[in-house]
This record gives sequence, C-alpha cells and structure tokens, in this order.
Amino acid sequence: MKKYHVKKGDKVVVNSGSWKGEEATVTAILPKKDRVVLELANMTPEKRERIGRRTVKKSKANPNGGMIERSVSTHVSNVNKVAEAQAEK
Repeated sequence: MKKYHVKKGDKVVVNSGSWKGEEATVTAILPKKDRVVLELANMTPEKRERIGRRTVKKSKANPNGGMIERSVSTHVSNVNKVAEAQAEK
C-alpha cells in the first residue's frame, strides 16, 4: 500500500497544473494512478464550464439519468495541505 502526504477530507492547495492556486477538499485517492479527486471550493460558473458535465444512463441510483457535474483529479504531487502551503510562503 502506498503512503501519501494527503488523505480523504484534507483541505489542500493545488500548486501546479491547470487548477493552480485553487483551494479544494480531497474526496478520494486513486492509488493505482497516484491521483487525488478534488472538490473545488468557491465554484463559479466559469469553473463549472471548464470542468464540464457528463451523461449518465438511467439506473436505480439515478432513475432519470441525465447530466451530472464532473470531478477534478490531479496528480498527488501537485497538491499540498493548506497548513503546509502557508508555512512554505
């Protein structure tokens, strides 16, 4: 099992990539790909547009199907905990 410097529920700052400077919460960790799934804070309509949506088929969990919001994932090395990021500055 791999060990990471962040865990589910941590508040993080993205330090590189297309979401640089954004604060987020870790919602999941994908150890096979060394990635974290983030829920961005302060979502504006422009950010929602950049992330996009995806289509979901009808199912018991989603009886109407339709469009749902996507999540943002980034490599685990591109995020720092909020407290660590403030200490580095």
